[in-house]
Amino acid sequence: MGIAVLTMKASVIEMFLVLLVTGIHSNKEMTKKIKRPKFTVPQINCDVRAGKIINPEFIVKCPAGCQDPRYHVYGTDVYASYSSVCGAAVHSGVLDNSGGKILVRKVAGQSGYKGSYSNGVQSLSLPRWRESFVVSGETTKAYQSPSAPGTTAQPVPLMQALGTTAVEGTHTTLPKPPPSAGSTTSSLRPQPAGQRSQELAGEPELWKPGSVLLDAGCKVDLSFLIDGSASIGKRRFRIQKQFLADVAQALDIGPAGPLMGIVQYGDNPVTQFNLKTHMNSRDVKTAIEKITQRGGLSNVGRAISFVTQNFFSKSNGNRGSAPNVAVVMVDGWPTDKVEEASRFARESGINIFFITMEGASENEKQYVLEPNFANKAVCRTNGFYSLSVQNWFSLHKTVQPLVKRVCDTDRLACSKTCLNSADIGFIIDGSSSVGTGNFRTVLQFVANLSKEFEISDTDTRIGAVQYTYEQRLEFGFDVYSTKPDVLNAIKRVGYWSGGTSTGAAINYALEQLFKKSKPNKRKLMILITDGRSYDDVRIPAMVAHHEGVITYAIGVAWAAQDELEVIATHPARDHAFFVDEFDHLYQVVPKVIQNICTEFNSQPRN
Repeated sequence: MGIAVLTMKASVIEMFLVLLVTGIHSNKEMTKKIKRPKFTVPQINCDVRAGKIINPEFIVKCPAGCQDPRYHVYGTDVYASYSSVCGAAVHSGVLDNSGGKILVRKVAGQSGYKGSYSNGVQSLSLPRWRESFVVSGETTKAYQSPSAPGTTAQPVPLMQALGTTAVEGTHTTLPKPPPSAGSTTSSLRPQPAGQRSQELAGEPELWKPGSVLLDAGCKVDLSFLIDGSASIGKRRFRIQKQFLADVAQALDIGPAGPLMGIVQYGDNPVTQFNLKTHMNSRDVKTAIEKITQRGGLSNVGRAISFVTQNFFSKSNGNRGSAPNVAVVMVDGWPTDKVEEASRFARESGINIFFITMEGASENEKQYVLEPNFANKAVCRTNGFYSLSVQNWFSLHKTVQPLVKRVCDTDRLACSKTCLNSADIGFIIDGSSSVGTGNFRTVLQFVANLSKEFEISDTDTRIGAVQYTYEQRLEFGFDVYSTKPDVLNAIKRVGYWSGGTSTGAAINYALEQLFKKSKPNKRKLMILITDGRSYDDVRIPAMVAHHEGVITYAIGVAWAAQDELEVIATHPARDHAFFVDEFDHLYQVVPKVIQNICTEFNSQPRN
């Protein structure tokens, strides 16, 4: 009996030891399973703007060298989303020029951004922008997973705990992970670590270079020019209408987001409904279903002209604060020319996209009236604004790529802004009192101002006049159409030397420069002088103001304040500036840019 009891005790002890060892092994395996994977923080380039990244918060790694002035930054502490992310990080002191990891938080747009010089970066002023961001070096402290008993909390970059990938092209919203007992995510709204207790908050996803996320804040005024010509046929016309309905659904039409109208063209264009007719996707889709085909030719150029002159007006619901986008749908090729009509549309601030279905084959190209018509029409010939569809039955695949592009407002390069919609004439004093060295400083000032603008034959254009007793056209608005060419031309201007006839110089500039300005461009005259004029400036200045030329007067050293105020557009406090030395001219650059943009933003658009 005693032996049996001992044997039983030995069996129990043996079983206990087996269970103990098994439990330890299982615990190790479980620990291995829940071991947190390592995640790589994505590196971005210095020129990536915050507005290009849709996520409300994200961690990225900046490279070295972002202190370079070509990476523009707007604001101080709180930055406009048009700014370089990494440039702002250097300006704020979060990073030095060697780069590193940063945490970026999106915040509301501001009514004004003040420029400043900090940490080797000169930020610029901006009167208004739709979205802002702040930068922090706290990439681990603010976002940590709470510790389990007996473990150490590990810092988690944004959204790593979700275990989800970037949104694919077929999605329009961020995925929501299901809640679970052991999950580290229960909400997509991050909270400060100090406020987290029993309920754990999830964190926004890491932005990955190359991933495309649909901007929930997409706000555009959108016109579709649809092909109603006889050649398209009833079946294809129905496919086109289904495509429009799918786009309307994907866009989520609404007063705070995108608005959509449709113009059908054949021989002549007609508005099916405008921007303010329907305020939600359901109503837009219903209206699309009721559209009937008109027939006729494919007069696309006439349709584009119609949209430019009639569609984007305040009475038709154009908001002014939203980019204007026209998407042209063409079956095959147009039966008229589009180049001139499209140029005028682009210069009016309309971003033209082209969708070409079943384009001309090699044998059919002989019938095309205007070769490369799409490239002649679109806002930029970089592939972003053109979509080619091999056959109508593939058109549905274009919905998501198109929606993402029209909502990518940072890339809508033809939208009118204070930096891309002017003809700017510099009137430069080359009198003897300036001197060779100071004249080069003046040219550098002219170059520094010019750098801030988007320069092309359809964006801002630059011209220059130098004057003494006489006047000389250094180059006109139509000579140089790229920023490097303009800056090189400024550098090549030679010092003239002579007297100071400022009044005659203004008259000369009006005749030789501004008479050749385009009608839909803002005309800006920036005059730089270092002394009192030998002739009268009042009448020439009045003529300039009467002709709609906005005049800025920059005085240096011996310039007469009363003359500057006469030359400058009213109010003089916003258009006349004075510095006591040529070496201080650089201080005026952000003030002039800010006032140009403030004035632009206070005027009705389009």
